[in-house]
Amino acid sequence: MPNALPPAYAIIPPNRPLTGRVSPPGSKSITNRALLLAALAEGTSTLTGALKSKDTVLMARALREMGVAVDEPDATSFRVTSTGRLVAPAGPLFLGNAGTATRFLTAAVATIDGSVVVDGDEDMRLRPIKPLVDALRSLGIAAESPTGCPPVTVRGNGRFGKGRVEIDGSLSSQYVSALLMAAPFGDGPIEVALTGKDIGARGYVDLTLAAMRAFGAVVEARDDGSWSVQPTGYTATDFHIEPDASAATYLWGIEALTGGRIDLGVEAYAFTQPDAAAQAIIASYPNMPAVIDGSQMQDAVPTMAVVAAFNNTPVRFVGIANLRVKETDRIRAVANELNRIFPGLAIEEGDDLLVASDPALASSLAGRNSRIKIETYHDHRIAMSFALAGLLIPNIVILDPACTGKTYPEYWDMLRSLGVELAATE
Repeated sequence: MPNALPPAYAIIPPNRPLTGRVSPPGSKSITNRALLLAALAEGTSTLTGALKSKDTVLMARALREMGVAVDEPDATSFRVTSTGRLVAPAGPLFLGNAGTATRFLTAAVATIDGSVVVDGDEDMRLRPIKPLVDALRSLGIAAESPTGCPPVTVRGNGRFGKGRVEIDGSLSSQYVSALLMAAPFGDGPIEVALTGKDIGARGYVDLTLAAMRAFGAVVEARDDGSWSVQPTGYTATDFHIEPDASAATYLWGIEALTGGRIDLGVEAYAFTQPDAAAQAIIASYPNMPAVIDGSQMQDAVPTMAVVAAFNNTPVRFVGIANLRVKETDRIRAVANELNRIFPGLAIEEGDDLLVASDPALASSLAGRNSRIKIETYHDHRIAMSFALAGLLIPNIVILDPACTGKTYPEYWDMLRSLGVELAATE
């Protein structure tokens, strides 16, 4: 983990194309899936290419508290040794604002013979989890969430039920992935079925299925809205984690805005994560589409919105209602901070975000002396996305830069490696 960062960074526009080679960190989404599956598998699994960040550290710590040995041979590997069963921890599992860890473990701890409290920080306590709790209860599992958000109390008996379980995945695909990953511990086959066809970022369910199969699960898609999972448990295996496509969006944004070229060591088509679809859209700058559907690449929307601020024509983002229940309300946060840079630059229209793009924005603000302090709302993606605006506009200050440690601890070092000057400030 990086050293302590200052309260804020002022970004000095480089005024040149940024070029170089940058290796994005490992995928957070895949790392936390692999950590859980390795913990549910009997034997020792080695995970390589993994992300070491706040979210994955919290997941690893929670697994250790449930009797799993999680070692760290090097900066990008985990070695996980387990009996194949979790045991009740001595106290509540605290998972900060890690959505994947919180949702995944809420289902996984139902396989424990005992009572477990899954909790998070004040931001996590505002993020809905009721659809997952309702699904667990329909399987006969005692689960309670009085507010519909964490904390959740799960009283398991070591069994995960059987038969059909329905889940509302419209708010988050993580609910669906959580059920699927616990389902191999059923008393019999389990069918996980959506209550409707809407699901946030379906591509992440595909990531879940691929990881489950790598650890020996037998799972089949019955149709667009249901999956059949056999009660096989999991088998320990060695598993390689690909780079994080959401992190790559910042690098693609740097290329687009500065006219540079960054070698990521992997082409966009090689990613299996849905956010990789953002590369083609970002590369179309300064002629991005008039309407962008962000439903299947939600974590890339803040990046695309900041790039769109400098586009030749306005850009409307649709299908992004789920961004309101992320680490913060990202629609509101992006709109607020774009308008902090220039009033009227962003408009919320229902759950759409309209970016009133201005190709002359950078030049019109070039002589500005007053600093614009970007609020980051404890949200790593707001901090990293709005840093891109500082590549073109002077006196952009990113508050709480340490929040990027949630998924990309080396983000600011990466910018420096490309020649971006960062000035520590208050």
